[in-house]
Amino acid sequence: MIDKRTVFEIHRLKNAGMSNRVIAGELQLNRETVSRYLKDPNPLPMQRKEKPSKLDPYRDLAGQIIEEHPAVKAPVVLQALKAKGFDGEITIVRKLLRKLRGRSCRREAFIRVESEPGRQMQIDWGHFQSLRYGELSRKLYVLAVIESHSRNLYVFFSHSQKQEYLHLGLLAAFRYFGGCPQELVVDNMLTAVTERVGTIIRFNEAFLDFLRPFKITPRACNVRAPHEKGKVENAIKYIRQNFWPLRSFGDIDDVQRQMHEWLDGVANCRVHETTGEKPAKRLRQEALQSLPEHLPEARETSTSLVHKDFGIRFDGNVYTVPPWTIGKKLPVKADLQTVSVYYRDKCVAAHSRIWARKQRQELTEHREQVRKMRKKLYQEMTPTMIHQPVKLKQQALNRIRLECPSLKDYDAIALQRRKK
Repeated sequence: MIDKRTVFEIHRLKNAGMSNRVIAGELQLNRETVSRYLKDPNPLPMQRKEKPSKLDPYRDLAGQIIEEHPAVKAPVVLQALKAKGFDGEITIVRKLLRKLRGRSCRREAFIRVESEPGRQMQIDWGHFQSLRYGELSRKLYVLAVIESHSRNLYVFFSHSQKQEYLHLGLLAAFRYFGGCPQELVVDNMLTAVTERVGTIIRFNEAFLDFLRPFKITPRACNVRAPHEKGKVENAIKYIRQNFWPLRSFGDIDDVQRQMHEWLDGVANCRVHETTGEKPAKRLRQEALQSLPEHLPEARETSTSLVHKDFGIRFDGNVYTVPPWTIGKKLPVKADLQTVSVYYRDKCVAAHSRIWARKQRQELTEHREQVRKMRKKLYQEMTPTMIHQPVKLKQQALNRIRLECPSLKDYDAIALQRRKK
């Protein structure tokens, strides 16, 4: 196996027009290796056939001895095997014991912990393939939130695992449950835990700031201890096996719509195997904490410059805004459905979110405002400007447009030109 950088170089040189022989010489590989990685950048490792061993007829006997006497030593096992006709050495016996004991060491017993109603929720992310938007493919992630006592489940889909989408998913889950828990169990995701040294945990400050109004205490699982949030781990397996197969989806809104139908019609209405009750009926909303009056802001936020085409760039697309904002940097806030643009805390434009790329979404009122502005510019042109050649006239218009960053400045500029 070669590393990913070498695989990248093989494909880069091939795209540059080099032959397999030249690439092999350049990277000091053989041509068969180059050809194999050009066909498949992620080939499966070659499986070596195990050679027959003298121990093969005695494996079951050795396994039985280990089951009955886990601490038995290799010389004792060797003696027992020789009594049955084994004529090998102790080396392969030790190797077999290491292999058998490795399996038995992974068998751990865990104590099932049940929570009081409304006490705890567990959350975890999962990756569910991708969705196509035209020629673009976007990864699809799922945030599963489960109320530990009732096993009532909520699922939130997104195309990102960024901080804002964790918050959006939790807000949607709290609304769905009708309240929030006292404790939230998370794994060591960077959006929740930024640093961990032994038992000392440093939680993500943005995550703590989001949880503060809800009066929720976060609790992080130990590293490589998925059993500590086994309820949500099992929930994600259940989603993969019961919801995902045999379905087709148009976009992320369609995925979420089908998920809501499945939650209300299947997942939360079935008799749960562990509790023996339906999760929806077992959930006690009165035990949950009430949601605060003012919910925290959870949308994805950025600042974008308004270009001369009266549009801002966000997530690879263009969304139009009022033309009087040209040249200004405006806050942009987006969730899964809407992209909103603000000026001095006032929403000046709201668009349906586009998940494809290289698209332009233009509102009719914005184009009309541009037409009115251009008409007003022509009306305010001096007679000498009107009779100028088209090229000079356009240059004059461009100068006026640069001098008039907003509609309210037009009259002042026009008055100055009349006086001249």
